[in-house]
Amino acid sequence: MGKKKKAYERDLEALQVELVGLTRWLRRSGKRMVVLFEGRDAAGKGGTIKAITDKLDTRAARVVALGKPSQDEQTQWYFQRYVEHLPAAGELVLFDRSWYNRAVVEPAMGFCTEDQYDAFMKACPTFEKLLTDDGIILLKYWLAVDQDEQEERFAERAQDPLKRWKLSPVDLEGRDKYAQMGELRDTMIKRTHTADAPWFVADYNDQKTGRLDLIRHLLDQVPDKEVPSDEVHLPPLKSKPKKDKVTDKAERVPKVY
Repeated sequence: MGKKKKAYERDLEALQVELVGLTRWLRRSGKRMVVLFEGRDAAGKGGTIKAITDKLDTRAARVVALGKPSQDEQTQWYFQRYVEHLPAAGELVLFDRSWYNRAVVEPAMGFCTEDQYDAFMKACPTFEKLLTDDGIILLKYWLAVDQDEQEERFAERAQDPLKRWKLSPVDLEGRDKYAQMGELRDTMIKRTHTADAPWFVADYNDQKTGRLDLIRHLLDQVPDKEVPSDEVHLPPLKSKPKKDKVTDKAERVPKVY
């Protein structure tokens, strides 16, 4: 393991300890937190979310990654299917893409009309103010990556059978829309960056550095999150450790390795 990788893993582990403390604070305080991850295809949203949730109690943090809306959902109020995934007291919810699909991906790909796009851009700041006025901590991140770096990641995914599933038809089509998506992103940020719900842009040309910077920033947005960890004292065993003898009524998994 190289020195750089060791340093990254050391720094990430320290941040993950703080993330555990953040979820402990959310549970104790009853606060609710929503983090949106937006960015270009292959920017590193999934890897960042995985790094954040890796050591967390799955009951304390949820990841929301919605697919294409159903026919019924297409007839609903646009924000409706996102609202049902908002956190209850003590929860952290991470959106791997969010309602901002309508601000960048959908108009670029022709998945929404101009009227639908305009209606979203007008309604979004009001919608987010309703969330923050109700006490939800809302953080919005755009993961920025240059096109040459994005192309390298696409090539790596295309060659790796364990990563090919990450390349969707929309990802491939979007390669020709780099400039258009950049313009849509800038319009989105200008019109939805508010005091209640500001946008934060993270440089993700180096994914590991970007990941650490973003997590550090996320943690710094909740300065009063310190909650002491309760010590755990294991009671002594009353007898010698026993072998786990499971009934033979069940089938055994063959030992292959």
